Amino acid sequence: MIDTLEALPPTAGLYRKGLDDFVARVLAEDLGIGGDVTTSSTIGADVRLSAQIRSRQDIVLAGVDLAVAFFMALDPQVRVERLVEDGARVQPDQPIMRLEGNARAMLAAERSALNTLQHLSGIATLTRQYADAVAGTGCTLLDTRKTVPGLRVIEKYAARMGGATNHRMRLDDGILIKDNHLALCDSVEQAVRSAKQSGLEVQVEVDLIEQIEPALRAGADRLLCDNMSPMKLRQAVALVNGRVPIEASGGVRLDTIRAIAESGVDFVSVGRITQSAPAADIGLDYTMASD
Repeated sequence: MIDTLEALPPTAGLYRKGLDDFVARVLAEDLGIGGDVTTSSTIGADVRLSAQIRSRQDIVLAGVDLAVAFFMALDPQVRVERLVEDGARVQPDQPIMRLEGNARAMLAAERSALNTLQHLSGIATLTRQYADAVAGTGCTLLDTRKTVPGLRVIEKYAARMGGATNHRMRLDDGILIKDNHLALCDSVEQAVRSAKQSGLEVQVEVDLIEQIEPALRAGADRLLCDNMSPMKLRQAVALVNGRVPIEASGGVRLDTIRAIAESGVDFVSVGRITQSAPAADIGLDYTMASD
């Protein structure tokens, strides 16, 4: 039995308070203090509309329930028929959802809902391309913390819908010793031994084959091979020989990820899937509601 709002399943990764705060903040950004003055000046208060949200290209859908939340925030009585669930592939002109409700509320919520749905579906669509590119290699696609400030939770949700596995959500999720940390430490070994005292899993970024053995001797639980060529990655995989998982990262593109995955690494992380995904082309078409 659900007895608290926070126990409800999350919407696009957001639990109830986070969802309410996000919807309120985005609507406030768009509506300002005076609201949709164009619609309120031209459309009667009791006019009702029917609408369909459709994709105009091949996409992977993400954020449909978050989009619904914007319409419901301005019209709690809006009727919504979800036709496709997040994570599904959607073809051009395929309806995603149908809506019927107050015209003023629907027009006011439209841009916030579409912006969010287009952005998250764009991430999911690009992520699916990368996930498909490594299919069959045994390598897992990871996202990164390269996200729009304030949108990390929902962007990482979209990456999951596209087939990626989430890497760290925050800096307190685990230890990742990077080159900037190593530059301020006496050695790889010293950095790892110090970090191991935390009791957390320790991942170490290496950009040279020579750094691998010192990191492992000190107790590294996982390696991140940064900006290594597929040939160098194969050397790293052979040297590690299954002792710890290996992640490849740095400058990974759609045309290079397959060769990287086939080097034998366990993971490959890609910042582009959240950082560079174009918005999906999704539109909303209205008709007068029939009473």
